[in-house]
Amino acid sequence: MKFEKDINIKNRRATFDYAIVETYTAGIVLTGTEIKSIRMGKASLVDTYCYIHNGEVWVKNMNIAEYFYGTYNNHSARRDRKLLLQRKEIRRLERDSQQAGFTLVPLRLFINERGLAKLVIGLARGKKEYDKRQTLKERDDARAIARAFQK
Repeated sequence: MKFEKDINIKNRRATFDYAIVETYTAGIVLTGTEIKSIRMGKASLVDTYCYIHNGEVWVKNMNIAEYFYGTYNNHSARRDRKLLLQRKEIRRLERDSQQAGFTLVPLRLFINERGLAKLVIGLARGKKEYDKRQTLKERDDARAIARAFQK
């Protein structure tokens, strides 16, 4: 079984598809079985995005697997979950995300030192196809340099 400090679930696709402009760390409103599943590492950020509705930030499509020992109180795996941010941060995110080409993307889910689940969200601008090719080329070059220094 994983320890709480080991929980670090990343959205690898986000940094490939988007250029991250700014990041925020938000708390998540969870039920008891959801936090237990996250502590077991049973969560995924694939195809996840954030939106703002009525002055509240929500994360949609985040998959937290049902807790194995949960009974009839178990949660649904892909429900919308509310994120906890300061009002000032929400207003700034709302203003910035309404600009053309910007969106809110979850980047990383982790458990902090107090045992609370936190989600790092990023204000992101979508990359064009040639930007993605450039990212792949930079990654390959860095890998080749690392290999050269290892020998």
